[in-house]
Amino acid sequence: MSTAEETATAAASGAAATERFHHDKSPYEAVKDTPKERVDLLAREVLDAIHRTIREHRVTYDEYNALKAWLIQVGQDGEWPLFLDVWVEHVVEDVATAGRRGSKGSIEGPYYVPNAPERGADASLPMRDGEPGTPLLWEGAITSIDGTPLAGTVELWQADADGYYSQFAPGIPEWNLRGTFTTGPDGKFRIRTIQPAPYQIPTDGACGKLIAAAGWHAWRPAHLHVKVTAPGHQELVAQLYFPGDPHNDDDIASAVKPELILAPVVQDDGTARIEYGFELDPQED
Repeated sequence: MSTAEETATAAASGAAATERFHHDKSPYEAVKDTPKERVDLLAREVLDAIHRTIREHRVTYDEYNALKAWLIQVGQDGEWPLFLDVWVEHVVEDVATAGRRGSKGSIEGPYYVPNAPERGADASLPMRDGEPGTPLLWEGAITSIDGTPLAGTVELWQADADGYYSQFAPGIPEWNLRGTFTTGPDGKFRIRTIQPAPYQIPTDGACGKLIAAAGWHAWRPAHLHVKVTAPGHQELVAQLYFPGDPHNDDDIASAVKPELILAPVVQDDGTARIEYGFELDPQED
C-alpha cells in the first residue's frame, strides 16, 4: 500500500494544488469586465476591515512583521489554495448559491482534478487491490427540481482511509478514488467505493503554523466530494458527510450542512448502503 503518510508534506501538497489551480482555472477571464467601481469597493472594504482590526486591537510592529513573514510563507509553501478554500470559500459558496431551490451545495476544496475516468452509471471508483475502508454502495438519481429525471454526470473524488488524495500525495495511483459516472435518461447511478475517514489538513506548513498559534484543530470530517451536471441546469458542487462524525459540528472548513449528511445502513455483508440523489436548478435566463 501507499507510504503517503510517511512522505506527504504540506509544501508538496500545496505546490500540487497551486499548479492544478493555475492549470484548470481561468479566473481573470471570468471577471475581465468587472467595473472599476466594484473592484474599488471590494478592495477598499477588505483593507478597511484589516485597518479596523489593527486599530481596535492595537496590533504591534512585531505582530505585523510576524504576519508579513507568515503571508510570505503561505506563498512559498503553495498553500494559498488550501488557506482560501478552508477559511474563506464556504462564505463565497453560501452567497453564490443562496437562491437555489434544489439540492444544497458546499465547497469544492483544493483537491478537485477534472477529466476523471468515465465509469458509466453503475460501477466502482478506481481502487487499489485491498483498498482499506468499509465498502460503500451509493444509489441515487439526478433530477430537476420538478422531479424530472436528468441524464447527467456525477464526478466523485475522495480521500483514502489515511486521509490522502491521489495526485496530491506520493505513492497513490493517479486516479485512485476518482471517477465520473454518466447516467442515462432515468438519471439513476449506482456507485461502489469505500467510506472515507476524517483527516487533518496539512499542518507542517504555513497553515499549520496558524492553527498551532491560534490553538485550533486541523480536522475535517469524513466526506465525499461531488460535482453534478446536466444540460440546461446549474452545476452543483457538494460534499457529503456521515452521521456521528465528531467533527461534523466543528469542521475546520465550516462546510457541513444538515442537508448534506448521509444516512448509511450497514448490510449483512458489512457494506454500508446509502440512498442520496440530487435535484438541480434550471439555468437562469
